Amino acid sequence: MQILRGLSRRPHGTPDGVRGCALTIGNFDGVHRGHQAMLALLQSEARHRGVPSCVMTFEPHPRDYFAARHRKPELAPARIATLRDKLEELQRCGVDRCVILPFNERLASQTATSFIEDTLVGALGVKYVLVGDDFRFGAQRVGDYAMLDAAGARLGFDVARMQSYEVHGLRVSSSAVRDALAEGRMDDAAALLGRPYAISGHVVHGRKLGRALAETAPGKGDGFRTLNLRFAHWKPAASGIFAVLVHGLWAEPLRGVANLGVRPSLDPDDVNGGRVLLETHCLDWPVGLAASLPGGEAYGKIVRVELLHKLHDELKYDSLDALTHGIAKDVADARAFFEAMHGRTHRQTTRDRI
Repeated sequence: MQILRGLSRRPHGTPDGVRGCALTIGNFDGVHRGHQAMLALLQSEARHRGVPSCVMTFEPHPRDYFAARHRKPELAPARIATLRDKLEELQRCGVDRCVILPFNERLASQTATSFIEDTLVGALGVKYVLVGDDFRFGAQRVGDYAMLDAAGARLGFDVARMQSYEVHGLRVSSSAVRDALAEGRMDDAAALLGRPYAISGHVVHGRKLGRALAETAPGKGDGFRTLNLRFAHWKPAASGIFAVLVHGLWAEPLRGVANLGVRPSLDPDDVNGGRVLLETHCLDWPVGLAASLPGGEAYGKIVRVELLHKLHDELKYDSLDALTHGIAKDVADARAFFEAMHGRTHRQTTRDRI
């Protein structure tokens, strides 16, 4: 998938390699099943017209921009996915191109008419535009489907609108996914997303506190060492302690327990500066895994962590000893979850064979 950050133009007004496409526009946070249905339709229409499929999205989220502008952080939406994960899912859905427009004062103040004529037609040369049923655009959100449709008839591109997508009578939306994640309903989130909720990224250095817990960790010679991933946004849709599966280190996914949040038991001056982290402790390391990693460490590796089951919210511990025992209990609870999951899978497999 070709990724374009902004639309820089040639002198004659056409950006390199972009002109002519079937386009859809939106934030696509989570790339849930409603988004997936829209992207499948976009692919079909693009093939019919012999042009690439293209997604236009924004960074930061427009509501993030206005929350910062008005100094009202409560207006910012919780973020479901990192930009990396959004782009990965768009590529997996078969999108040919993704244009990431920086949402700034210039874009926020662009009139709806200018957005159509200068961006959609002048820069992208759109042949087809697909939008959701609640799509609005332009300064003060004055642009709507009717305006876009009338402009298409005048300027020579087709416009279509896709109605809401439902699963078991529930409207699939990013808001519904956020609600499920905030409440720890991971099965519901997975049903809305069409896959388990996951976060991916490069493993980064942390404070290495998990290794320091080795002396007090029952039966653990290496403490509770973790794989650390940064979650760039300050407000993740999910937070707390989870039973997880880690992909990307071994041929099979590794079972683990993870903390997604701000680590309230640590001081604000730690090496990650109080940023949101996903810290994952693998319950078991296969023989040979360390030898397969450069220097025996996973730093720099890209891993994907599936959050399967929420154990509890983040807790603040008053001492390292209390933290150690808290983590030990989380490890035991995660093991119990996976044992129960294995039992359910085994029983289902047995029934299927009968």
